[in-house]
Amino acid sequence: MASRQLARSIVLQSLYEWDFYGQQSDLISIMERNLKEFGPGLEEEEEFILRIIKGVVEHLKELDETIVKSAPDWPLSQIATIDRNALRIGLFELLYADKAEVPEAVAINEAIELAKNYGGGNSGKFINGVLGSVYAKIKKLKKKKD
Repeated sequence: MASRQLARSIVLQSLYEWDFYGQQSDLISIMERNLKEFGPGLEEEEEFILRIIKGVVEHLKELDETIVKSAPDWPLSQIATIDRNALRIGLFELLYADKAEVPEAVAINEAIELAKNYGGGNSGKFINGVLGSVYAKIKKLKKKKD
């Protein structure tokens, strides 16, 4: 597994635990424990991991609002915890990450892979649908600006 992909799985595991416990735990401590336990040799990616985690937390309200708008048939609380956090990661990278570091297609594909690896049978399709919808809106807005 590529180091960035493994880094994202550490982010997903950390956000999952944090979300599962009602976002009351110390997310940085969770991430540090998960990095030590599941990511030996990934120390060089710690800054990348922290950037995603801090970005998701900083933009949590906007990310969740985007999920709700893009998946109106699924109340946020009814989306599986893994899927919800894979969406948060994908949306953060799609909307806020440096495009030179994480191109839009990479953000979408990585979130889909997280969902396929850790979610249920339809998680990848669900993530693809939501992120694809958001990406289409982004492209449409860019076109209007040009």
